[in-house]
Amino acid sequence: MRQTIILKFLLFVLGVIPLLSFGNTYKINEISYLSINSAITPATYDYLSYHFKNISHESLAVIKINTPGGLVTVTKDIITLIGNQEFPVAVWISPEGASASSAGAIIASGAHFIFMSPGTNMGAATPVGMGEDIKEGDERNKALNDLTALVRSLSHSRGRPSAPFEAMIRSANSYTDKEALKLKIIDGIISKPHELKQKLEGKEFVLGGKTLNILFAEAPNSKDLEPTVGQKLLEVLANPSTAYFLFLIGIALIYFEFQAPGGFIAGTVGVGFILLAAIAFQVLPLNWGALGLIILGLLLFILEIFITSFGILSLAGLASLVMGSLFLFHGESGFISVEYPIMISSLLGVVVSMAFIAWYLYNDSKKQRSHSNFFMPIGSKGVIVNKNSGTQLYQVKVRGEIWNATIRDDLEIGDSVEVTDVDDEKLLIQIKATN
Repeated sequence: MRQTIILKFLLFVLGVIPLLSFGNTYKINEISYLSINSAITPATYDYLSYHFKNISHESLAVIKINTPGGLVTVTKDIITLIGNQEFPVAVWISPEGASASSAGAIIASGAHFIFMSPGTNMGAATPVGMGEDIKEGDERNKALNDLTALVRSLSHSRGRPSAPFEAMIRSANSYTDKEALKLKIIDGIISKPHELKQKLEGKEFVLGGKTLNILFAEAPNSKDLEPTVGQKLLEVLANPSTAYFLFLIGIALIYFEFQAPGGFIAGTVGVGFILLAAIAFQVLPLNWGALGLIILGLLLFILEIFITSFGILSLAGLASLVMGSLFLFHGESGFISVEYPIMISSLLGVVVSMAFIAWYLYNDSKKQRSHSNFFMPIGSKGVIVNKNSGTQLYQVKVRGEIWNATIRDDLEIGDSVEVTDVDDEKLLIQIKATN
């Protein structure tokens, strides 16, 4: 009788324990690979959130990351996005030579698992702005304390030591793959995707407040999730240097269209560049005051042409342009700025272009009879492009513009002429034949 009871008890225990173990198991039937190979911008968040919606339960999302950093607000949004998923997320710093710096390291701290390829590094997460460290003071302390508390909380929830992550932020520490493994802040060093399965098989993790063990299917499905065309375009436009350059080019082309109309080609292209810049401005931490300074600087350059200020307006315009460029994308929501080489080369291009235009207009103004005829084509050479039969009315192309013209002489299409006078009311020019 006693043996029968013991036998039934053993059968019960052996039957219940596997069921309990199965209930704490997370089976992975599919591995989805995503890639981040640029700065962390709203385009990055859009890419991840778009594909996360299509990743099913019983899956593992692996984010292969290689980034110099990016926006703090977007970083926090991505961490929240990872925490809200019903599947585990692993960050894999790859390939060899890659790094997860600044925002990339903070995102890694929020992942359920972290892996590094040989020859990679992670860290240097101290928030920076304007191309340098944030100066000592309330702003710096606020940013440091906020991010330090964030990585400390994430490290505790993922079962990792928090001190190395805090040192990444407060002291800008950066760790190689072997150093990170020694500090136990990563789950392993891998080179190939199949090594991921070997490292994670049977590993314990917390998902949705429950402690689970990973169990891989015998042959889990693997797929790469690429960004859409729109996301790739947004990723390019969301670069602050790209947005800044597009804006300046657009303004320059529109200004050129006003000064030398030629079929609206320059103006149309300029508007296109402005619209592309506007798309980028919508997803970047744009400082509207700085944008106003840039526009003011361009207006001052234009006024210099009409007002004799002995260069004062030009200097003021240059100062406004420089200050606006420095602070264009600076704000509490993010710590990125236009790259200095691009900013300096763009500003030099603007200055040289405006100097050339001013020199050209100054020389051209010497040919005009009065200041009121400053932009009139008096003295300019042109070509007959059309002739009205039976009249002395011609159409002349001069300085890229088509004007109606009168002359007593009989001319033919293709003859060269020179503008001698302009009738402002009738928009009619008087011409004379030239050899």
